[in-house]
Amino acid sequence: MTDLAERRKRAINLSLNEALVEQARRYSATLSATVESLLVESVQREREAHAERRQRADACAAGWNEMHARIGSFADEHTTL
Repeated sequence: MTDLAERRKRAINLSLNEALVEQARRYSATLSATVESLLVESVQREREAHAERRQRADACAAGWNEMHARIGSFADEHTTL
């Protein structure tokens, strides 16, 4: 995956707590770089969490499909067809 922080940049508008921005400027030489770095981390965490949830859902579906293949469906005993 291409590093998100190295892609083309453009100016955007953000609404941020003014007092928080003033405090952050004391600790960061470039607020834009700090926010971008934190945003990259957040996006990566969300992608990983989504992939993990997808893997768990796929494993669950595979388990149910395996059980259905072995023992059939509960509804099979009660069908009127």
